[in-house]
Amino acid sequence: MKKLRLKKLRRRFGIAAPRVAVHSHVPWYWRWLTFGAFIVVTIIAAWVAYDLGRRYAGFDASEASGAQSRLQELNGQLQDENAGLRKEVAAMERQLQIELSAQGNLTGQIRALSEENALLKEDLAFFQTLMASGADPGGVTVNRFRVERDALPGEYRYHLLIVQSKQRVREFRGRLQLIVDYVADGEPAVTTFPANGDDEQAYNLRFKFYQRVEGTFTLQPEAIVRGVQVRVLKNGDPTPVSTQATTLS
Repeated sequence: MKKLRLKKLRRRFGIAAPRVAVHSHVPWYWRWLTFGAFIVVTIIAAWVAYDLGRRYAGFDASEASGAQSRLQELNGQLQDENAGLRKEVAAMERQLQIELSAQGNLTGQIRALSEENALLKEDLAFFQTLMASGADPGGVTVNRFRVERDALPGEYRYHLLIVQSKQRVREFRGRLQLIVDYVADGEPAVTTFPANGDDEQAYNLRFKFYQRVEGTFTLQPEAIVRGVQVRVLKNGDPTPVSTQATTLS
């Protein structure tokens, strides 16, 4: 028994006994504070190294920020200039449209005046010829009667000049009548204007020396006009005082 106890004591305190290390005790918050300080120092060192690397490579954050500010300012100026230019272009387009519209109206007026001038010249030449030839005194005559197709299908436009050549004339009052000879659906037909339902006032005549007449009449779109006769009737008298016939011009 004594030998057994002696062996245990040798194992515990002898040469073969386990080594014992003595460590000083450090509180846990100091360990975390030290670890945090190490992390902060590491981050700062990494940022400094990164910034030094950018500077060494030719990149400066302050210069880049200044350049970006200048570019943003230049971009704003260009946007303002573009907005102003767009407004100027829009104003010029509106002005151009106004000028083109005015030019078109002026061209139309010139064309209308030219046509009217040509008609007046024709009237003047006709009256000069009429006076030189000594026309039938007191006679009512139809001159320059023509018929042509109008814009719409089946619509026709007619023109004529009615003259009273008596030296001491009274105002002539009467009406106009059109006799249209045509073919429809392969069958010949004749119709008279003004027809029932037409505005008869458009066919009334009232003049002393002359009257220029212009109007339209309508047939079936498939009708083929072979000839048109115009009659001038005096109020109260069914007998025409003047007639003239024509074909499509």
